[in-house]
Amino acid sequence: MKSVKVAVVGAGVVGLSTAVCVAETLPECSVTVLAEKFSPDTTSDGAAGILLPMEFPDISIKRQHEWFKNTFDHLLAIAFSSQASEAGVFLISGYQVFKDLPSEKTPFWADVVLGFRLLAAGGQVLQAKVSDLQELALDFNAIFNCSGLGSLSLLPDQCVYPVRGQIMHLHAPWLKHFTRDGDGSTYIYPGVSSVTAGGTRQQGDWRLELDNQDAEGILERCRRLEPSLKSARVTGHWVGLRPARETLRLERDELKIQGRVVPLVHNYGHGGCGVSVSWGTALNASGLLHAALGEKMLHARL
Repeated sequence: MKSVKVAVVGAGVVGLSTAVCVAETLPECSVTVLAEKFSPDTTSDGAAGILLPMEFPDISIKRQHEWFKNTFDHLLAIAFSSQASEAGVFLISGYQVFKDLPSEKTPFWADVVLGFRLLAAGGQVLQAKVSDLQELALDFNAIFNCSGLGSLSLLPDQCVYPVRGQIMHLHAPWLKHFTRDGDGSTYIYPGVSSVTAGGTRQQGDWRLELDNQDAEGILERCRRLEPSLKSARVTGHWVGLRPARETLRLERDELKIQGRVVPLVHNYGHGGCGVSVSWGTALNASGLLHAALGEKMLHARL
């Protein structure tokens, strides 16, 4: 019997990964995902979706390496499964181009490299805007906060800020390898049905409208990086807001409501690394709830 009602706030790649991890690793939990927007209307849907992590300050490299390896291994298994086409997960080779030799020749994830997941262990999803975690705690035994930019008002956490990203989709089926410049500001990622060309990293910019000047700049930079794109046809544009923080927040908290203590696990602030470390941080977050539930059972016996 599933005796622990768990709410996951947020339905991006981090929220859904967390929901799946909890449902699969903690059989005593029944999981409900609550979000105002679901696929295909999330930032995760529009992102290029390449696995390429950046370093978060104040978090050990060992921990970040574990997050990325767990995520990579998880997606690699999907890439070699019969679900690969439906999930849109596949392997691709490519190049990152530097003008000067980088000071760090071997990134922390170098030894690791070579989507859609059903809540197979049970659960449900509800389209709802969550504006009060205390109110939500009345109906659940545990809560995961994967709300991204929503944490700015939900907690509130004034350390969260948007990083505006604008990309374009191109018809260029001849491209088989990705290309990215040294600082990652310009990139070309072949996908299942189109090539994603980007991008922008505009901190503190809340605009969701298409900026034609940005679009022209992206196309010009990408054509310099890959001249064959001069003959590529633009098939679409996308704008989204990355939920950023100086460093990712993954930690245990609690809510006190009507004499009860409800575990609250924060898992947000991934910025542009949501896809790259989503499964790893979800496993970590699930482990934090497992520890909290164990402590509650121990106290109940005392």
